[in-house]
Amino acid sequence: MGQIIEFPASFSSLAGEETNDLQHRGISGIIAEKSFPYAVFFLASGMFEAHKTSPRTAALFATQQRWLLSHAALAHFFRPIGDVEPGLSRRSLGLLGPFLGLASRNTAYTFFDEAMKYGVIQPVDERAAGHGRLAKPSVESLSLLALWYSLHFQALDLLGGGQRHAQFSAQWEDLLPLIQPVVADALFFSSEVRAPGPLYTIFTWIDSGGWLMDRLIAGVDWQALSGQDRYLTDVCSIAYLAQSAGLSRAHTSRKLSEAQSIGGLGWTGRPGHSPIWISRGFYEEYAQFQARKLVILNGALAKALTGGSSASRGAHNCE
Repeated sequence: MGQIIEFPASFSSLAGEETNDLQHRGISGIIAEKSFPYAVFFLASGMFEAHKTSPRTAALFATQQRWLLSHAALAHFFRPIGDVEPGLSRRSLGLLGPFLGLASRNTAYTFFDEAMKYGVIQPVDERAAGHGRLAKPSVESLSLLALWYSLHFQALDLLGGGQRHAQFSAQWEDLLPLIQPVVADALFFSSEVRAPGPLYTIFTWIDSGGWLMDRLIAGVDWQALSGQDRYLTDVCSIAYLAQSAGLSRAHTSRKLSEAQSIGGLGWTGRPGHSPIWISRGFYEEYAQFQARKLVILNGALAKALTGGSSASRGAHNCE
């Protein structure tokens, strides 16, 4: 299934303190959980580390638009969306982009072409040609998707106890075709996902911007959040931050300056030579986004495990 991000066993003790069923609790219920700050830290750290396992594949999903397009493509592969023709092809993704309000047809075409070029998707039949040539996710792509789900189910277990991660890991090839269409549908119609706050948006609509946020959040002491308006990170160097996210120093500096201009972050001393702090508002926008995803994934897994989801015939082949 790919690499599982593990953290010291002492962190998992928080999960035992809360055994409430989260299935019927919304975003506010999840955020109210005592262990939620740690779950946010876990996700930020895990997602930042996960992109290193397959940087070329992960880079294709490095903006909010591409991330949503990838969810659309994978969901449509497992179960057709709307009246768009079944099967993942250049033509079907070109229809899905405008249909879902994610991208123009040409942008969707470009995304498909890049995914094919870098082996993120592969032709079902090498002899076929044209816009209608069917494609399937590569083994590496499915493993990366499974890792993404695994991280979120581990975070949910930290919040409410349970065995989501174990249940998913034991049968992920069967569960992916059931879960992915449900998750994608919920992501497309979530206002928190489609229109996050201004600080979150500054980063997510640039290449690798999400990884910059993940690294900043991962650098915060999650045990010292309450009662503060600024949260100190362990990041001091723009060069380090840029290199870790695969961006140029100039590009990273511009994004940090944009966030700084609206009070989202700053330096404790000389810029580039002192720790960066992030504002409470920055953290809360990030945390709200994670909470929405967790609610969506929790419901999708519960539905799949109880037989409430179905995938199209033949979609269970995750080879």
